[in-house]
Amino acid sequence: MRTTIGRSDHVVVVGAGLAGLSTALHLAGRGREVTVIEREAVPGGRAGRADIAGYRLDTGPTVLTMPDLIEDVFAAVGERMRDHLTLEPVDPAYRAHFADGRQLAVHADRDRMAAEVADFAGSAEVSGYLRLREWLIRLYRAEYDHFLATNFDSPLSMLTPALGRLVALGGLRRWDRAVSAHLADPSLRRVFTFQSLYAGVAPRQAMAAYAVIAYMDTVGGVYFPRGGMRALPDALAGAARSAGVRIRYRTTVSALDRRGSRVHAVETDAGERIACDAVVLTTDLPDSYRLLAHRSRRPLRLTAAPSAVVLHVGCARTPGTAHHSLLFGQAWEHTFRDLMRDGRVMRDPSLLVTRATAGDPALAPPGRDLLYVLAPTPNLSRAPINWDRYAPAYAQEILATVRHRLPGALPDAELLRVTTPADWARRGMPAGSPFALAHTFAQTGPFRPANLIRGLDNAVLAGGSTVPGVGIPPVLISGRLAADRITGHSSALPTPAR
Repeated sequence: MRTTIGRSDHVVVVGAGLAGLSTALHLAGRGREVTVIEREAVPGGRAGRADIAGYRLDTGPTVLTMPDLIEDVFAAVGERMRDHLTLEPVDPAYRAHFADGRQLAVHADRDRMAAEVADFAGSAEVSGYLRLREWLIRLYRAEYDHFLATNFDSPLSMLTPALGRLVALGGLRRWDRAVSAHLADPSLRRVFTFQSLYAGVAPRQAMAAYAVIAYMDTVGGVYFPRGGMRALPDALAGAARSAGVRIRYRTTVSALDRRGSRVHAVETDAGERIACDAVVLTTDLPDSYRLLAHRSRRPLRLTAAPSAVVLHVGCARTPGTAHHSLLFGQAWEHTFRDLMRDGRVMRDPSLLVTRATAGDPALAPPGRDLLYVLAPTPNLSRAPINWDRYAPAYAQEILATVRHRLPGALPDAELLRVTTPADWARRGMPAGSPFALAHTFAQTGPFRPANLIRGLDNAVLAGGSTVPGVGIPPVLISGRLAADRITGHSSALPTPAR
């Protein structure tokens, strides 16, 4: 594995998002002096927040999986997650609502889910579900150490016996075909393939290897932090400070002092110069390349993932609404064509509705609920929609869809905030997508933009635009991979304090 060259006593990490905090904790645990530079007043990055009229909004991801990976980040500095963060299981992980009126509660527990499948699609599908579940477990075990949590120096790095095992498992097939081999009911298949939206690729085009995302939520389970999703970056930042990491908020990196193949310092918009032995950039890829004065030599243009419109809604309490509701439209196949081929908003929307107050009622005023409605949309490169003009009407269309499919879900509703691709773009996200780069074959594994840039001796990347990819678990892993590029691989973690 290639690593940075030269001393690495003091590392500056640009960005206090989840990738930056993970990087900082892993480096601090390995004896490095670490300074984190963050332009916002709080940690979190894409896992953002807003406080509006007594509501505590999570403006980024709302589905949290794989708590063991979070535990590993705390363990890097000898801490226990439970001393900083309280995670509660979300059960059911989702409640899926289909256009024909059927509903399915998705449980991580094997036996409870088997019973749900029998009620939903008949006993004949239970054996298929059990086989699918075992396949997902084997797929995750085959991928984690050798693909998800590994730095690649070139595509040739993949030519190992582990690749043979992945091929034997069908990991290079198409995701939808792999699931169809186990399940006949089309609606049931959606529960194990909709996650391809997170990867920015339709199930018919995504490699089955990405079905590990379905493993993470349908087998590993979904969790929610007490205090909302913001509690996760707050907890990581607190552990980092306790480990001696300096975090500088409200500070924007304006330039890097690069001479030849080395970055010698980070320069801020206030004119400050912070010397460093190495730098880790968690900024969006174009910003990272601009700061590094690096020009990509990739033969193919990078493809952004689809974007989303997010509605934050306050309403009277609705205890019957699940923590996470999947509202599937009838025209499921059209959804991907609309978003990824034709560049138009969904004609028959499929939505994710998160009721955060199901996990923590304190996130809203007494007697009120806080809902987060996510509607996937084309990114701005695919469809340059004038969102500033179109958003108000589209928000009302989405609310009408939620009311139709979740009767009684929005009593006394007040629209608190609408975020569109134009808003994501104003925050510097390429193509107005908060989901970074799509996981096409040409942007997967060793073909994804690397975290170590040739021609630079002491600069590393982390975050959703580099390896291993998008989502909270991959972004946390990216922080450890970035630390490995600086210190060399470290498999031994400190024993958590008791």
